[in-house]
Parts: sequence; C-alpha cells; structure tokens
Amino acid sequence: MIDNKLKTIFATALGIDEAAISDELTYGSIPEWDSTAHMMLVAEIESQYDIMLDTDDIIDMSSPAKAQTIIAKYQD
Repeated sequence: MIDNKLKTIFATALGIDEAAISDELTYGSIPEWDSTAHMMLVAEIESQYDIMLDTDDIIDMSSPAKAQTIIAKYQD
C-alpha cells in the first residue's frame, strides 16, 4: 500500500488525480508518465524525503510500489 505522501508526490509530478495512483500503475502505462515526468518525480521524491537517489534506483523506479521500496532503503 502506497503512503499518502508518496501518492501526492506521484499525482503532482504526473499531473493526474491521486485516485489514479495504485500499485498497478507503471512507468509508460499512461501518457503522463514519460521520461520528463519521471525526472520531475525523482526530483520531488528527493526533495520531500531529503534523500539522493542513485542512478540504478532512478532507472528501477517503475511503479509507486517500487518507489516506496526504494525510499525505504534510504530511510534505514
């Protein structure tokens, strides 16, 4: 389950309604989640969680669920 903070980040970066954010949403599955939006998403996650994602994690972040797993790795 995706936390509300991350849902808001995804909705803002992708310009979609929070109700559309789910574990099933994946990179490229909607036109709004393109490479430009992906980088906006990364920037917003880094800002909101005060972390710096490495390149492999940025590439690997293919869904909100995966993003939550990646963020958790930085919060340990």
